[in-house]
Amino acid sequence: MRACVVSLLLLLLTWTHGLQRGKDYFKEKVCNEYNALGEMNFRSISIVINSRKYSNATFEQIISLVNEMVDLGKKCCADGADPDCYENESTAFSEKSCHPDAPFPRHPGIAGCCTQQGLARKLCLAALKHHPKDFPTYVEPTNEEICEAFKKDPQGFAERFLVEYSSDYSYAPLPILLNATRNYLSAVRTCCASTQNNICFLKERLQHKPIQTFTHLSNKACALYALLGKNKTTVSYLIKFTQQTPSLSFENAISLAGEAAEILSKCCASLEENCLHNELKPHIAHICNTACGANEGLQACCRSKDDVGKYLCIYSLPWVKHSHVPQAPSSVDEGVCREDGEVDIYRNIYDMARIYSRAPEALLITLYSAGQAAANDCCGLADPKACFAEKGLKTIALLHTWIEKGNEICGEYTDHTYVEFLKRLRANALTLFPPGTLDAENQVSALVEQRSSYATKCCHLNAPPAYCGIQVIDSVSTLCFLVGCIENKS
Repeated sequence: MRACVVSLLLLLLTWTHGLQRGKDYFKEKVCNEYNALGEMNFRSISIVINSRKYSNATFEQIISLVNEMVDLGKKCCADGADPDCYENESTAFSEKSCHPDAPFPRHPGIAGCCTQQGLARKLCLAALKHHPKDFPTYVEPTNEEICEAFKKDPQGFAERFLVEYSSDYSYAPLPILLNATRNYLSAVRTCCASTQNNICFLKERLQHKPIQTFTHLSNKACALYALLGKNKTTVSYLIKFTQQTPSLSFENAISLAGEAAEILSKCCASLEENCLHNELKPHIAHICNTACGANEGLQACCRSKDDVGKYLCIYSLPWVKHSHVPQAPSSVDEGVCREDGEVDIYRNIYDMARIYSRAPEALLITLYSAGQAAANDCCGLADPKACFAEKGLKTIALLHTWIEKGNEICGEYTDHTYVEFLKRLRANALTLFPPGTLDAENQVSALVEQRSSYATKCCHLNAPPAYCGIQVIDSVSTLCFLVGCIENKS
C-alpha cells in the first residue's frame, strides 16, 4: 500500500477551504509557495513536512515523494507553463500513488483513497498520516562521522538528517521543528569547516541544547494531544499535576490541566513561530502561583530566570510518594448524569491519582474512559443506579485493581536500584508459580522481563501513552497489563 501528498500547502490549509475552492486554489497556492521559497527551500521544507506525516517511511520513500512534488513545481509553476499542467501532473501523481509498485510511503488507508476520483482522491491521499513513534530512533553520528559524510555529500547528508530527525519529532509544531533542524545544519556547516571541530561542536551543542530539548518536549506534548484529543489530554495533565503535587486542590489541578490542553489545541498545528512560547508564559506563572507552596521541586523550577527553563524543569519533575493515605476516592455513579456531571469523573481521577501517585498515567486515563462509557450506557436508562453498580463491579473495580498493581510496581522501581528491583520482581513472580509448576522457571523469567521492560519505559510521568496503556478485550474480561503479561497470573 502506498500514500502520497498532493502539495506542500495541504498541510498549511484546512481541507474545507480546499474542497470549497477546488483545484485552481491549490495550484495558485502551491505555485506561490514554490516560487517564493525557491526550489531548494521548497524541497527542504517538503522533506520535513512529509517526514513528519510519514514517520515510519524509509528515506528512499520520502525522497521519491519529494522528488515528485519538486518536479511538479518545476514543470507547472514556471512562467508560460501550460494552464492544464498542474491538473494533469497532480492527477498522474495521485494515480501513480495508487499503483502497487509506487515508491512512496506505505499506508493502509491508501486503498480507500484509491476508490475515489479527482480532487476527492487527492485530498484523501493528502490526509493520510502515520502514527507517531513511541520512541525516537535517530542516533547522532560521531563528530568525525558527521563531517566525513557532510564533506562527501553536503546535500545528501542534510536530506538524510531532515528525514530521520523530522520523523522522530513528527508532532513538534512545524516552526519549532524547522528552527531545530536549521540550527543543527548550520552548526554542522560551521564546525566541519573549523580546524577544531570537536570544540566547535561542543560549543554549538551547549548553545542549542534548549532548542533541541524544547523540540523534544513539544513533540511529546503534541503527540499526546493528537493521540488523546482535548478531553483526555486534560485528564492527562490533571494526573500529572496531581501526581507531582498530591496536596494540590482539585480546583487548582483541573484549572491548570484545562489550561495546558487549551494551549496544545491552539499551538500544536499553529504556524505562528512563537505560539508555544507566548502561551506558556502565563501558564507557567499560573503553575508557580498555585502549586509551588506544596512542592519544593516546583519552587526550585520557578526560580529559573527564563520561562522555557521553568517549563523544562516543571515538565521533568518526578512523581512523589504520598506520606499518608488520603480518603477513599469518590465514586462514579448516577450523579454524573446531571448537567455538569462530568466533573465527577474528573474528580474521581484526581482522587485516584492522589492515592496512587505512582500509577502509570495510561492506566488512569483508561479508568476515565471507563467512567465515560458507563455514563453513556447508563444515564438514559430507567434505573441508572443499578446500571452504574453493575459497571462498577464488572469494569471499574477491575481497573482499580490494575491501577493498584501498576502503582505497586512503579513504586518498587522508583524506590530501589534496578538490580534490587529485579530481585524483588523475581521473588514476587516465584510466589505466582508454586514448586512443581510446569516450566515455572521460564514463566518466571518471562514475567520478570515483561514487567521490567514496562517499568523502565512507563514508570515515570510523561511516559508514552500508546505503549504504556492496557488493552481492554471483551469488555475488560481479559486485561493485558505490562505488555504481554501472563493472563490471570499477574
